Amino acid sequence: MRAVIQRVQSARVEVENQVIGQIGEGVLVFLGVGHEDNEEDCQYIADKISNLRIFHDDQGKMNRSLLEITGSVLLVSQFTLYGDARKGRRPGFSDAAPPEIGERLYRKTAERLSKNGLTVETGQFQAHMQVHLCNDGPVTILLDSKKGF
Repeated sequence: MRAVIQRVQSARVEVENQVIGQIGEGVLVFLGVGHEDNEEDCQYIADKISNLRIFHDDQGKMNRSLLEITGSVLLVSQFTLYGDARKGRRPGFSDAAPPEIGERLYRKTAERLSKNGLTVETGQFQAHMQVHLCNDGPVTILLDSKKGF
């Protein structure tokens, strides 16, 4: 499972000009599910997101987690994180999970984030979305569950 985490002041996602998810301070997470992923990957990614110390403390150091600041998560599915563009000019997506598995694990990750005590908003799986954000920093972190175990 791969995640691109962006610290934001605010973010929202729209489908057909309708806002379907919106947060204030927190993180926008683009989540890609690979064909070898399972529920352990969901737990790893959710726990990392919840506890990453990427928010400033009183001394201005990145020393506080999303849980500590009571921030929110906007979780957006993005299978293109498994795009392989090493050959040719068009990326291949054979490492991405099939939609039925991808959606199930995407939802499990959202559930796990909620169980960790976070407010979670989501995009719409397999929809064409417009994502708007006010990046804070910018701070962008990449996670790959297969490199973390």
